[in-house]
Amino acid sequence: MLNNTNNSTSMPEWKKRIGTIVDHRYFSRTIIILILFNALVVGIETYPHIYDDNKMIFFRIDLALLWIFTIEIALRLLASSRLKDFFKSPWNWFDVLIVSLGHIFAGAHFITVLRILRVLRVFRAISVIPSLRRLVDALLMTIPALGNIMLLMSIIFYIFAVTGTMLFREVAPEFFGSLQLSLLTLFQVVTLESWASQVMRPIFEQLPWSWVYFVAFVLVGTFVIFNLFIGVIVNNVEKTEAVEEKESTKKEIMELRRDISELKSLIEQQYNRK
Repeated sequence: MLNNTNNSTSMPEWKKRIGTIVDHRYFSRTIIILILFNALVVGIETYPHIYDDNKMIFFRIDLALLWIFTIEIALRLLASSRLKDFFKSPWNWFDVLIVSLGHIFAGAHFITVLRILRVLRVFRAISVIPSLRRLVDALLMTIPALGNIMLLMSIIFYIFAVTGTMLFREVAPEFFGSLQLSLLTLFQVVTLESWASQVMRPIFEQLPWSWVYFVAFVLVGTFVIFNLFIGVIVNNVEKTEAVEEKESTKKEIMELRRDISELKSLIEQQYNRK
């Protein structure tokens, strides 16, 4: 703890000033507005009658935005206490990669690649807005748990697909003529996209008991499995928020210790003068 305090107090004054600028809420709000403006410009470029007549204007706007984002990342890099601390965050790696690719392909003839890179800059809104960053972190945390749910869902899909193929192959070959067709049909059913009118009712007219199969699959596949997905995601969002609160508390404690250390040094200076 003492080492961290010493590192914070030994930070040069110019780094502290840059850090104050970078941490200011108006700085982040300005970057968010520019990211949204970049998204708007890219959207307008999809209209040929507007883009073809103003190619140079769009090019200059993109170049200006690219350099603004470059300066923003450079300021955040300078504000960090150490270079290693800046690159600890995967989001910082993402920001550097997106902006660097913009410089690499600037002025190139790959128009489609350039436009895709401009669209990818919109993803930077996630790295700038803390609430979105927490949500994405929570989604990434769910990947291991989702693997088990996907395995369970695959087993359920396979059982119902084999059963559906055996039961309805002769009645509805366009939906259950083979195992792969049955899996595709069940995917449509699980999304609840016209499953009753297009899939179930034609079969129901010939096999009145078929509703049992479809209702059972909807109950198990849609409501149970999807609720498991939602439950895992919500649980990880709560965990992420708890981690964020812990980090925020730790940061406040470090700032408090730094202030106490500075106050102690001022008192010692006043005492030595006397």
